[in-house]
Amino acid sequence: MPTNPKKSEDRPEGDRIAKLLARAGIASRREIERMIAEGRITLHGKAVETPATFLTSLRGVSVDGKAVGPAEPSQLYAFHKPTGLLTAERDFTGRATIYDALVNALPQGTPRVMPIGRLDLNTEGLLLLTNDGGLKRKMELPTSGIPRTYRARAFGDVSQEQLESLADGVEIEGVRYGSINANMERSAGRNQWIEVVITEGKNREVRHVLEYLGLKVNRLIRTAYGPFELADLPRGQAVRIRKGDLDRFVSTLKQNQKTAHKQGGTPENPSA
Repeated sequence: MPTNPKKSEDRPEGDRIAKLLARAGIASRREIERMIAEGRITLHGKAVETPATFLTSLRGVSVDGKAVGPAEPSQLYAFHKPTGLLTAERDFTGRATIYDALVNALPQGTPRVMPIGRLDLNTEGLLLLTNDGGLKRKMELPTSGIPRTYRARAFGDVSQEQLESLADGVEIEGVRYGSINANMERSAGRNQWIEVVITEGKNREVRHVLEYLGLKVNRLIRTAYGPFELADLPRGQAVRIRKGDLDRFVSTLKQNQKTAHKQGGTPENPSA
């Protein structure tokens, strides 16, 4: 009778340092890997040489000479991202990033936060931020099924029937996009306002799909991410999501993921 294979005895205990630091809200895993390469992260006073450093805790770890303290409780913020800002830690060509705006937008005392997913340079609207790397990862996974709602202003002609055909999904240049809920809101000449709801969040998904239908998107606004809405939050401002609302959302998210796991769902690589 076959038996389950044993786990490799060569694997160190704990988790990779990049994973632990991301969970603690220091930065994304990718950014932490860059910080390690730059010698900015130390363990007991010695520079960490590889992201494949396994630890059971962050005791003795410092970033830029500052000891990493215990992880703070999960927090979530809504930010009204203007156009012209990169969703990135920094840009080596000198372009402005969301962090340039967040210096003045976030309440004083806010811990280090990371964006959940991305909005490209010319997309505006709701961008969620968190200090919890684990929550960030869960919310970005396509298997989470969290709806992202956009309003697109697009130039060209399209019918409601064409928009409804996106509910069956579509393949564009070898990329398969899942079911999309798209509805015409109103027209102004040949400019159409269209509401689009997606759940996968593939790279520039809304723009690619509408361009596939012959439209040219000239404005794109994300108005909601799951139950969290942009509402009347002023452009360039941020506000903390109430703890009770965050706790209820996390509870629902955990339940949905348990259901997906039982049904055989598997994680995919997120692409915002």
